[in-house]
Amino acid sequence: YGFLAESQALAHATTAAGLRFVGPPAEVIATAGDKLAARALAQSAGLPVVPGREIATLSDAEAFAGEHGYPVLLKAAGGGGGRGIKLAGDLEQLRLVHGLARAEAGAAFGDERLYIERLIVAARHIEVQIAADEHGGVIHLGERDCSTQRRYQKLVEEAPAPALARGLRAALLDAGVAFATAIGYRNLGTVEFVVDIPTSSFHFLECNCRIQVEHPVTEAICGLDLIALQLAIADGEPLALRQQDVAFDGHAVECRLVAEDPAADFAPSPGRVTRFAAPTLPGLRVDTHCRDGTLIPPFYDSLMAKLIAHAPDRDTACATLGAALAQLQVEGVQTNRELLARIVAHPRFLAGDVSTTWLEEMLA
Repeated sequence: YGFLAESQALAHATTAAGLRFVGPPAEVIATAGDKLAARALAQSAGLPVVPGREIATLSDAEAFAGEHGYPVLLKAAGGGGGRGIKLAGDLEQLRLVHGLARAEAGAAFGDERLYIERLIVAARHIEVQIAADEHGGVIHLGERDCSTQRRYQKLVEEAPAPALARGLRAALLDAGVAFATAIGYRNLGTVEFVVDIPTSSFHFLECNCRIQVEHPVTEAICGLDLIALQLAIADGEPLALRQQDVAFDGHAVECRLVAEDPAADFAPSPGRVTRFAAPTLPGLRVDTHCRDGTLIPPFYDSLMAKLIAHAPDRDTACATLGAALAQLQVEGVQTNRELLARIVAHPRFLAGDVSTTWLEEMLA
């Protein structure tokens, strides 16, 4: 997973070398990775999209904002993972961030193209897990809520999404399958949506052509090994499951432990881990590369571990995750452990009353 998994050049080279690429075909990666092309395809498949368009100049951005209103988001057309995104709440801020967004897009993705879209302020980030084989089979494995995020980086994810009306859930899942079918998807991927909380309407956001960091919550409630499923599909096997065979069990919540210092504006905290001891609790899964003596370098993603709690109900899953964070021992580097513990015990989180901005509001 990661940006390399979304490289159409790698997919082409792998196939040309006579190997099998674990992921969709290169042409699908190219379409999905280009936000503009993906938006157009989503519209042709009947999915609603947020008002937006490509911009060549600052004047184009100003014209769009004048037509649709503020706030707006500038995004790297060929980007993902929360990189190359800048928020503008007014004209002055738009003029300030335009050059920064273009520079970051070029540096991160080698593609300076930008597009602008209207920001839905009170929103939830819901994503649909898709599985598609080489024989025309396309199913979903449910949805995840990834609304608890900071600066477009997810911190806590869960499945299924809490407090989601049955009709809205069904429409999101159907839309995910429709997009995967329209693009000719193969293997596992994620179709992401933004839900307008006041109106309960939703809009297509993007498609990620890879396994997601938060895939364990889907594994927990489906009882499936998604990595094994990826490999089986890449090996040409048809999906062993039909949609009606997919069963969901309980609730799962995941949090990301990272080597960052929340007290220092979340500055990276590289160094050597002198102590790492994860608890063993019923319903708890810990995915980590860390142990006593592990070096956290400054060059890469600061993710240290993922803690995943699975239980028959959401309250129990949250309680298990809270207990795990309390018992987790990490020394040698600063982490966001205490912040994660605050999040999973917060009344708004426990009530499922979350949006993409609620964590920023809590921190403020």
